[in-house]
Amino acid sequence: MDSLRYCPKILVVDDDPDQRELICESLRMHYGDGQGRRIVAVGSGRECLEQDLGSFDIVLQDYHLRDMSGLTLIQEILSRVDIPIILVTGENVSSTAAQAIKYGAQDYILKLGDFLFALPVMVEKNISQHRVKKQNLQLQRELQGMLTELRVKNMQLQESMEKLQEMATTDHLTGLANRRQFGEILDRSFHEATRYGFDLACCMCDLDHYKHFNDSLGHQEGDRLLQAAAEIVRLSLRASDIAARYGGDEFVLLLPHTSLDRAMSVADRIREELQACTIRYEGLEHEVTVSIGVASLPADRPTSADALVSLADRALYEAKARGRNRVVAFSHLSACQTAAS
Repeated sequence: MDSLRYCPKILVVDDDPDQRELICESLRMHYGDGQGRRIVAVGSGRECLEQDLGSFDIVLQDYHLRDMSGLTLIQEILSRVDIPIILVTGENVSSTAAQAIKYGAQDYILKLGDFLFALPVMVEKNISQHRVKKQNLQLQRELQGMLTELRVKNMQLQESMEKLQEMATTDHLTGLANRRQFGEILDRSFHEATRYGFDLACCMCDLDHYKHFNDSLGHQEGDRLLQAAAEIVRLSLRASDIAARYGGDEFVLLLPHTSLDRAMSVADRIREELQACTIRYEGLEHEVTVSIGVASLPADRPTSADALVSLADRALYEAKARGRNRVVAFSHLSACQTAAS
């Protein structure tokens, strides 16, 4: 019983009854399979294919069979089950062995000399190799699965990091940059513009009568107005421009490579579009408009990035003082003050 435990289940396919019996007897003697339960012999390809091929550990197959080509049988077996096949042939022709290997046989042995003594060694070697091959394939599949899972998790991690980065740099209500992100971009842009002599303009925008609007229609409508204003601002800018919610109902725009006149034009378009957008709010004492102050690096010569924003803010206050719903440039304000003095 102990010897049977280690006896592989072998299918012998040979149409020569004498050869078939010799092969089986040799294997039974080696493995102690006296009752022939583990070593099964058939005389044709058809009989072979009628067997439960998945129950065998290995197939020993002759090259020449009466009912079908040995190569065809190899293909038929392997199309049904993954099992090692050893070609047992009397043809000492290398092309025969090469063809068999090409069609899927794992090994071959010639019916010459004491080949019967070599059969058990061939059987055990090929079963072992096939088992290792299957284990390697399984490991490869598991590794591929792990790599796929790792790629998915990396993508999810990347998306989470991008989302966190977006949350850290974006105003949650308007989707514009937040004040912190604006400050970082402002410093870089100011440094680049002063170093290379580029134009750089800054616009400070503040909604007129927003508190009255918010108090009259409620915070939800107030939030919708801020979102609508942010969308108008976003659609009015280039990809290289930056818009941020500066606080409350204030927005700040930074326009690289933009002259003062161009910045004034952009600001006035934003003012007009916002005014057109808020006409629908009836019953309000004042319509919601926007006042905008504009400062420019070449025109106003600020000494720092913060100074550029401060000049735009001073121009904004002047726009408010002049009656709101207008765009004022700090350089024009300075010119008026100089003329008045």
